[in-house]
Amino acid sequence: MSLVETRLEKADLSLPPVPEAAGIYDPAVRSGDLVFTSGQLPFVGGELVAEEGCKGKVNEINQALAAHAARIAVLNALAAVKGVLGDLDHIERVIRLTVYVASESFFANQHIVANGASAVLYEAFGEKGRHARCAIGVAELPLDASVEVELVVSVRKG
Repeated sequence: MSLVETRLEKADLSLPPVPEAAGIYDPAVRSGDLVFTSGQLPFVGGELVAEEGCKGKVNEINQALAAHAARIAVLNALAAVKGVLGDLDHIERVIRLTVYVASESFFANQHIVANGASAVLYEAFGEKGRHARCAIGVAELPLDASVEVELVVSVRKG
């Protein structure tokens, strides 16, 4: 088990299997020293999690549940990266996290939802998990998901 996965396990988190693409794209692609993920939803066992906060629009009441959905989605993104690299210990640094939040009208706490994903990256990588981030409110996401996450990481040379 990699050091990163050991750190996740200590935080009571685990990587799922590499997510399958739902279309004609790859879950993650490496270009030079960077790996880019496709948007990842809060899937568990190949299905969108049905728990409250994982589906539908986010508002002030369910934002903590949506942060949990962001945690699940970023674990799927890390699994996609592992599918490309074979081992998450090859990651030099998390560069950028983008979190799309299906938001109710007047909901302005997308950053709180995104903190769920950011916390996982910090747990997994420590200071190397600190990243640039966008938290964006959107009208709808695929399959009525509450969040979608994209990740960019840099890879050690050699």
